[in-house]
Amino acid sequence: MTRARYIAFEGAEGCGKSTQASGRAERTGALFTRETGGTEIGVRLRTILHDTTVHDLSDRAEALIAAADRAQHIDQVVRPALDSGRDVVSDRSVFSTLAYQGYGRQLDLEPLQQVNDWATGGLWPDLVVFMDTPDEIMAQRMSRRELDRFEAAGSSFHDRVIAGFRTMAANDPARWITVPAIGTIAQVGLQIDDAITRWEGPAT
Repeated sequence: MTRARYIAFEGAEGCGKSTQASGRAERTGALFTRETGGTEIGVRLRTILHDTTVHDLSDRAEALIAAADRAQHIDQVVRPALDSGRDVVSDRSVFSTLAYQGYGRQLDLEPLQQVNDWATGGLWPDLVVFMDTPDEIMAQRMSRRELDRFEAAGSSFHDRVIAGFRTMAANDPARWITVPAIGTIAQVGLQIDDAITRWEGPAT
């Protein structure tokens, strides 16, 4: 019997990962969830993180709030689903903290990894689908919506975040697959399905 898998979709703001993650879950019968805000407690924590009226939140506090959301999410949603034999597809994961608070906010990566390893009980995604989208496409998408606290953080911050995702993907090719998210929703979905099939390898 094949073990249930924990698949995370990652990428910068406006890359289309939320749409593609939910689509992948629907096509495969997996449980779709998200970080932050994948639980009732997480929704409250997410409000603080994304509220544009919050101006004095320290970077370490931000990272710890995200870790608290993640601990609840793993315990309440992700691990029970995996234990029941159901795949989980998540819109963001622990790697977003490394990208946003690590590379973006420039916090030390080692303690971030340690805190989040404890928060997750050592449960990290089996596979990360990184949607790498051209800057001009993301800029067009972001210009059409009201920005939250992270989205409004500035170009230098987001450049560091994107560079962080690309670095993590390059450093861990066994876990990460990169999909150039260009084309229609259906076209990108086909790219993702094909990339995951190749990652899975031949059927046994």
